[in-house]
Amino acid sequence: MQIAQSFRAFVRDESGVTAMEYGLIAGFLSLVIVAGLTAGGPALKGIFDQIGTQLAAAKTAMG
Repeated sequence: MQIAQSFRAFVRDESGVTAMEYGLIAGFLSLVIVAGLTAGGPALKGIFDQIGTQLAAAKTAMG
């Protein structure tokens, strides 16, 4: 009987459910971020390249 009661208590215990839900949300957000960076990476690289070019030109103009 003790084993059956312990098993039922284990099945009813929901203390780890919240942590698991947060883990799933974090995993999903990670996938969304990676997918967004993969899709928008070349455009973002172009923006940073343009900024770098303008900074280099400004430095050259300053002497």
